[in-house]
Amino acid sequence: MRKFTADYIFPVASHPIRKGVVIVDDQGKVLALGQREDYDPASLETYTGIIVPGFINTHCHLELSHMKGMAPTGTGLLPFLKTVVNFRDISMEEIQDAIEKADREMYEGGIVAVGDISNKLDTAAQKEKSPIHYYTFVEMFDFMQETMTEQVFGQYKAVYDGQSSTHGNRKSCVPHAPYTVSPGLFQRINAMNEAGATVSIHNQETAHEDEFFRTGKGGFMDFFRSFGFSMDHFRPTGQASIYYALQQMGPSHRTLFVHNTMTTPADIQAAQTWSDKVYWATCANANLYIENRLPHYNYFIDNNARMTIGTDSLTSNWQLSVLEEMKTIARYQSYIHFDTLLRWATLNGAEALGFEEELGSIEVGKRPGLNLLNLDEGLKLTAETRVRRLV
Repeated sequence: MRKFTADYIFPVASHPIRKGVVIVDDQGKVLALGQREDYDPASLETYTGIIVPGFINTHCHLELSHMKGMAPTGTGLLPFLKTVVNFRDISMEEIQDAIEKADREMYEGGIVAVGDISNKLDTAAQKEKSPIHYYTFVEMFDFMQETMTEQVFGQYKAVYDGQSSTHGNRKSCVPHAPYTVSPGLFQRINAMNEAGATVSIHNQETAHEDEFFRTGKGGFMDFFRSFGFSMDHFRPTGQASIYYALQQMGPSHRTLFVHNTMTTPADIQAAQTWSDKVYWATCANANLYIENRLPHYNYFIDNNARMTIGTDSLTSNWQLSVLEEMKTIARYQSYIHFDTLLRWATLNGAEALGFEEELGSIEVGKRPGLNLLNLDEGLKLTAETRVRRLV
């Protein structure tokens, strides 16, 4: 049993506790919350700063960790995607070493659960032995070529079957993005997922995406042609890309829309009318790395959207740190309060991944992990803010 106290405990699901105490057993389960004055000081581990729950990273591509620094910054999404798709010539030993190091980096950075995109089985072994909970999203795409649908589905079904679903891990089949998934593949994906699953989809990351669906023109047409795909069959919908996704996906699943850089208030309202299980993942540093822009967070806050935080991959980010994502958002969008960012980084993420019974908030009976942040009462995130994992 350990008793931690700090200037503040931030349970997230309830009000902060000044000079609070949190007691956990040897497995990290929360046994009690209280006030410092009620305990013998000699029995307490006393820290300066605030104690918060472990972080939830709702969007990562762990299998791309070996590509750190290999994609130039600021190119825009389409050149970035071509870099990722065309990258070759690296040994499996190097890939596995990079995956293990990235997993350890996240753990040491206070991350307790990850929503991870997988196109291959490269991360499966690490997830079996990692102390982090993983929700693996086996991502499928057929470039909207229904002649490829059955072959592609069979290929990714084998990846799904081989993913970890023990040690608290979960998995589901998911579409990559509206512009890469045909109606037929959407149907196969929907049929695979059971009740209670979370489905993730990349959404409105670039202006080219909405232009493709509205007019059938723009950069995505050249993108498809560069890979030899004919889009003669494609008929633009006249609407933003998210509306095509809403028509194809099932509203009964928790749905995690990722990036949302170009998403408008009307898009948010449409999605939240479509389902009451919608979550929105933001990956601020990746958005800056690739497109040099951020979402309009006020659109989401004004519409009571349930925001979560992701890191994307080391191909599109300088590190895999939820704290660094929070710091970036706070630097560029300073109107967002710390307690709001903390909820995005913890409880909202746990709910989006279906891990809320154990993770996301400091409550009796949960095992959320405990992080110490060196913040004072001003709760201002700065470049000097650090995280120390306590549990």
